[in-house]
Amino acid sequence: MRIAFVYLCAGLIGSALVPATAFACSACGCTLNSDWDSQGLSTSRGWRFDMRYDYFDQDQQRSGSDSLSRASLAVPNDREVQQYTRNRNTTFSLDYSPNSNWGFSAQLPYFDRSHATIAPGDTEISGSDASGIGDLRLLGRFQGFSAEHDGGILFGVKLPSGRYTQDFATGPQVGQPLDRGLQLGSGTTDFLLGVYKFGAITQDWGYFAQALGQVPMNSRAGFKAGAGININAGLRYTASSTLVPQLQINVRAEQREQGVNADVENSGATLAYLSPGLTWNLTRRFSAYAFVQLPLYQRVNGLQIEARSLGSLGLHYIF
Repeated sequence: MRIAFVYLCAGLIGSALVPATAFACSACGCTLNSDWDSQGLSTSRGWRFDMRYDYFDQDQQRSGSDSLSRASLAVPNDREVQQYTRNRNTTFSLDYSPNSNWGFSAQLPYFDRSHATIAPGDTEISGSDASGIGDLRLLGRFQGFSAEHDGGILFGVKLPSGRYTQDFATGPQVGQPLDRGLQLGSGTTDFLLGVYKFGAITQDWGYFAQALGQVPMNSRAGFKAGAGININAGLRYTASSTLVPQLQINVRAEQREQGVNADVENSGATLAYLSPGLTWNLTRRFSAYAFVQLPLYQRVNGLQIEARSLGSLGLHYIF
């Protein structure tokens, strides 16, 4: 059996109270573990490739654990009133297992993100569009603690390969910098550490559980993202070797940002999703999968925007 490592997206949704400059954090929101049989924490040797596409539209105003009507946030306002952040993200993953004890993975995201907001004191919308690579993630794993190889540890780094100097392109804020949470990369090097366990409940049912933490090791240009953790658990039904339904619960908690360019008041959140999905094994080596994430619980600091649902499609190939 195999378990997929979590694709942990950087940043969380927020807004700032800095006059005359718009600061709006945005996160991919992805907490999904996209099929532990498709991205490959595996006990078998060899190479695996995975490509996953995520789409979500962050357009729901939230404060604490409550949703707000945008009409209740009149403009001009002393707070930023975000309109939407539309995310179209593709992640490329390459995984290699030299033996049943060790494995290594590399993940490179490509972001395509559009954002619209009304800055404090403004009455007109300012906007931006960004596309490009994000921060590269390198993970190792060791699962040689037992003869079954059904659990282990994850360790690695996130490298600052994504750009973090984008400005607004339209509206009153044109030429002003976007908040760092909306940039393609964080600019920091982060340490990753986690644990996982997977196995069979019965002949037809399998399970997994995983926790993966991320801690920035430095700051860059007055910004340090908040430390975060993803906790995921899932079940899958394997009576059919062709179509494999799954159900996950995905939880992410992240602390507030730090630094002079951070949105301290409006960053950090606890998010929980119910994620049904299906894997279609087209051949012995090639599979496709699809998931939808539905919010169970959303609590944010300050005023932020969140997605009402998230969708993911992926392809996986075993060489």
